[in-house]
Amino acid sequence: MSELILKGQKAKEASYVLANLTTTDKDRALGSMAKKLLEKSDEIILENKKDLQKAVENGTSKAMLDRLLLDKSRIEGMAEGLMQVVNLQDPVGEVIGMWNRPNGLQIGQKRVPMGVIGIIYEARPNVTCDAAGLCLKTGNAVILRGGKEAINSNMAIIRALREGLKEAGLPEDAVQLVEDTSREVATEMMRLNDYIDVLIPRGGAGLINAVVNNATVPVIETGTGNCHIYVDSECDFEMAKDIVVNAKTSRPAVCNAAESLVIHEDIAEELLPILAEALREKDVLLKGDERAREIVKDMEEATEEDFYKEFLDYIMSVKVVKNIDDAIAHINKYNTGHSEAIVTRSYENSQKFLQRIDAAAVYVNASTRFTDGSEFGFGAEIGISTQKLHARGPMGLKELTTVKYIIFGNGQIR
Repeated sequence: MSELILKGQKAKEASYVLANLTTTDKDRALGSMAKKLLEKSDEIILENKKDLQKAVENGTSKAMLDRLLLDKSRIEGMAEGLMQVVNLQDPVGEVIGMWNRPNGLQIGQKRVPMGVIGIIYEARPNVTCDAAGLCLKTGNAVILRGGKEAINSNMAIIRALREGLKEAGLPEDAVQLVEDTSREVATEMMRLNDYIDVLIPRGGAGLINAVVNNATVPVIETGTGNCHIYVDSECDFEMAKDIVVNAKTSRPAVCNAAESLVIHEDIAEELLPILAEALREKDVLLKGDERAREIVKDMEEATEEDFYKEFLDYIMSVKVVKNIDDAIAHINKYNTGHSEAIVTRSYENSQKFLQRIDAAAVYVNASTRFTDGSEFGFGAEIGISTQKLHARGPMGLKELTTVKYIIFGNGQIR
């Protein structure tokens, strides 16, 4: 029997316990897990340094190193994130609706856990904690498979979380980590239908595509983010600069960072040099189309591939368009269905953009960086779904549940 099948069996057994816990039981365990994270913070940081050292040796980019880094502040933030989940409303057991049939049957829908959730992700050790907390609150067991870049960090975090579960009297196997980071084991996990009810990949395009193409377990895509900022002809220049710089540079290696600037030709001559200078002050490399390079002479040439690319780095593509219709067409062609924004004073254009852009989140006069469960007001998230089935956008607690029908009768037969 493989290690993964054994983990699957343990997770399935744990899921039956979790499904019947009270909210009080789950919240007590979350508090215990948060406490253990803080107690073990020195150990976690020591293990994280091993991962960071290896990443530096491998030439990992500055933006990706930032995703990997754990320090006291970030571990405190992870623990605080667990406590925030405590304060969120438990969706499990909610009766969504009830109705009566002519034959006297009373039929309803009730929220229940999915069972066992598998999560495959890359070099973001905070995901380990977030995913464990959200799955526990919704009564789901979770099997986590992080990338090799963060394996030491993840193992230390999981040890702390499992100790917290044990002290709270819950099965440690509610949270498990796949320590073998090989592709072969990842592929085996994608096909563990007997034990995993749903698989959620979090990471770059390569990981997402590998899961979608290889999995037999049902998948919810949490997507790559080739996000655009379209600066309309009628706009506030200072607002446009602030939004573009924030969306690109506040955390360039996250999925809601902007990867492409689209700008109306009527203002490009005046505004594009201002935006280019502001971005270069933040060390952003710009790659533009022919018109953009005529305006900003030292801008690099953008290839077709660049317009499709999620850079996750201090790089941004630039496209000059004739009108909002061209902007919408360009964005819908190249985007990944994540988050798109328009900067405009025109109500008509804002409404056109909201209506016609095909994405999970569409913004008017705000940074794409707000596509986040906590920023949307429903707490932590498991990821941003870019697909249209089951869930779309930030996936919070409700999106980690399914429903079952409950039917009350008084002897009806058919």
